[in-house]
Parts: sequence; structure tokens; C-alpha cells
Amino acid sequence: MNPLQEQQLSMTRRHFFGRAATGIGAAALGSLVGPGVLPGRAGVSSEPNLPFPHFPGKAKRVIYLFMAGGPSQLDLYDYKPRLKELHQTELPTSVRRGQRITGMTSGQSSLPIVNSMFKFSQHGKNGTWFSEVIPHIAGVADHLAVIKTVNTEAINHDPAITYIQTGFQQPGRPSTGSWLSYGLGTENSSLPAFIVMLSNGRESDQPLFARLWSAGFLPSQYQGVQFRSGSDPVLFLSNPAGMSPSNRRRVLDGISELNAKQYDAYNDPEIASRIAQYEMAFRMQTSVPNLTDISGESEATLDLYGPDVRKPGSFASNCLLARRMAERGVRFIQLYHRGWDQHGGLPKRIREQCKDTDQPSAALVKDLHQRGLLEDTLVVWGGEFGRTVYCQGRIQKEDYGRDHHGRCYSIWMAGGGVRGGISYGETDDFGYNVAENPVHIHDQNATILHCLGMNHERLTYRYQGRDYRLTDIHGSVIKDILT
Repeated sequence: MNPLQEQQLSMTRRHFFGRAATGIGAAALGSLVGPGVLPGRAGVSSEPNLPFPHFPGKAKRVIYLFMAGGPSQLDLYDYKPRLKELHQTELPTSVRRGQRITGMTSGQSSLPIVNSMFKFSQHGKNGTWFSEVIPHIAGVADHLAVIKTVNTEAINHDPAITYIQTGFQQPGRPSTGSWLSYGLGTENSSLPAFIVMLSNGRESDQPLFARLWSAGFLPSQYQGVQFRSGSDPVLFLSNPAGMSPSNRRRVLDGISELNAKQYDAYNDPEIASRIAQYEMAFRMQTSVPNLTDISGESEATLDLYGPDVRKPGSFASNCLLARRMAERGVRFIQLYHRGWDQHGGLPKRIREQCKDTDQPSAALVKDLHQRGLLEDTLVVWGGEFGRTVYCQGRIQKEDYGRDHHGRCYSIWMAGGGVRGGISYGETDDFGYNVAENPVHIHDQNATILHCLGMNHERLTYRYQGRDYRLTDIHGSVIKDILT
């Protein structure tokens, strides 16, 4: 066969676009493995070939405390004194405005209002309202911006949590942490830029899927790395029996040489990702055991996080590890705590959830502040939606629950360029609709990116002929909460 014809036949459409997609592959190699690591790649720059950040950001990293299931804002942050006189009355149609409800309450003959059984009091210099079940979070009120008017169109768990994590209700797009690690890279070449940890409440029946920390259509080295509570925090990180570190290094060098030849031939970004991930895994064999060893922490620090801090996999333990990751330059740290889907027995169950999360959440803020890290670490606390003012089940003290509610719910942010000691936005007397300063979840994500020096409209990635971004075609920065 004519050599020219052979070359033309071997140049498939996939190979053509692979050869064309050189920019992000070079950036991945340069930023994650550095120059000189790969044979024949000494000329690759050690800096990402990307125009980010767009401006100096107040934050360098994010710790996102995600309460999976939808915490009840009416029992935690959004104090509604008028509900006491409206208790057990029907939700007016003028308030509901024909808005859709879930299938779990669509069959109810009535929608009775239920007042929170918990006491609220004011805290901090500006008198922000907090429930009695979160006394430790209330104790750091002067560091927090409590936002009461976050809203989302999604009212079922999977699309709602996918929406706030990726900017779209259907799976397949990159998560927030992936966007940030793509845009900003890592501050520590021995740890992933994006780390995920999970903890469970007393009743945790809602699944969490790995696609929530997926890189989507971004190169795969930007996906989150899940840390686990076992002896190996990262699966398959330890050398197998009979494999010495020096032998592992020789094997990786051989694999890297083969992958580098493939990269030179095809310029496929996924080959660069593969090389970077092999190198990262090798470095993590030393960095991860050091990170997860808390034996050097003082008793005062351990006491700050509460009695569960020594239980691997607990929310308290994960919060302490999050602080240690922040110290080591991990860009995006995502903590999920399951068990907030309280359709029944809400008073009892929310107390249990707060027992797990209240003290560690506040301790994280205090610990970061004491170490001078809070000013450049953005902490976010929130879920995928809130809960309704009307109840499900019997109203008796421990029997009732609340349904999903995306029209308005509460989150808080602290540090990293966010003003402390403020309450932003107001809901109506029923806690059902936004009355002032609505904050869509796209606005929330735009603000997170802004704190890190990223213009959410310019952090884009071209895929299948379109420029995608975390906030899709929406979103405005919440400037009133920024320093």
C-alpha cells in the first residue's frame, strides 16, 4: 500500500481531533507533573496555559459542607414568629400561588402549617437569628453570612443535588470542584486539587453518586478523589505485597515513557490525564498518610471538634481533615453529610443531625480563623433545597415531617472575601416565597467562583461545539455579601 494512503486511512476523525486538542493536554502535563518528568517532554511549561484567575481573589480554596437531603431552614435559620398563631391552619392558596408540589404530598387532603417546635434567639453583633439546635454555629455568627433566599427549580433529590453541584439537572457536566481545579490547578503537587469525603447521619437512605464529583467532559484528572474511612483512605494507593517503592518507581517510569510516546503521536488530553494521575498516585503514597495522621493535633484542637473527631469517617473527623487539607493547599474540599431528608419524625431526626454537624462545622470556622486561614478559605454550608412550611403526617410533636421546598431556603458562607455577621434576603411570613433579594443557585455558584478570582462568564470549556460553564447562561455575583 502507498505510505501516503496508509497514513490517510489511519487518520480517523477521532485521531484528527485528538491531534488538534493540544492546549489542555499540555496544560495538564505541565501543571500536574512538571517539566522533565516525562522522556522527551522537558520543554513543557510548568504553568497552566490558561488565562485564570481573571482577577485577584480573596479566597484560595473552598471547603463545602454539603448537607445532603435538604435541611429544614424553618427549624434552623429562618425564624418566622407568625407561624405560632398560624399553627395547624391551612396554607393559603394566595401563598402557594399554584406552585407544584411533590408526589409525596400531592395526595394530601390538606396542607396544614406547622410551626417549628424549637426556640430561636439572636446572636452576634448584628443579632442574627439561630435555632436552639445549632448553638455552636450560632456562636460563630460574626463570621457568617446567612443567606435565606436561595432558590432552585428542582424539587426532587437527584436532579436538585446534580443541579447545584454541576449547574444542570441532568448528569454529565463537571462538578464545581472540577471547574475550580481546571481553572486554578493545585497548590500542592503531592495532593489532589479536589478531595471528597462522605459521612452518614443516623438514618441515611439517600444515595450519593460518584458522578456528583465527576469531571464530566473535562479531562479526567480534574475529577474529585474520594477519601474513605478505612486503613487506606484512597483505594489501591498502597503498594501490593512484594512491590517495593523503588520497583514501583521503575514501573511508573516505564509506563510514563510508553504514554509519552502515545501523547506525542495523538496529543489526546486523556493520555496526559493518565500520566498525571499515575504520578499523583505515587506522590500520594507519602503525602496521604501524613495528612490523615492526626496524632500531632493538640487535645484542645480535638476537643474543639467534639467527641466524634477520633472516629474515622465521622463528620467531625472529616472537618478536621478538611482543615489539614486547607493548610496543605487542597483547592476544593467537599464534605457530604447524609440524612437530612426528614419527611417524618423531623424534630427528633434534626436534633440528631445537628448533634453530628453543629459543633464540627463551627469548630472548622474557629480553627481556620485561629490559624489565619479563614481570610483566604471560603466555607460554604448548605443543601440542595429546603423544607416546606406545611407538614407531612401527624402534627404531634415527634411525628410530623416537611416536604421538599426549593422556592426559598437558607445556607451560610464564611471567610474568603465574604462579610461576616450578616443576614441576607428575606422570605414571606410563611417562609414559603422570597420577599427580598432572591439568590438563585447559579448566583451562589457565581459568587463562589468570584471569591476565587474567577469570572463565571469567562470560565468556559468548549465541548461538542459549544462553550460550557458552571452557571450555564445564568448567574449574578451576590455583591452585597462581599467584603
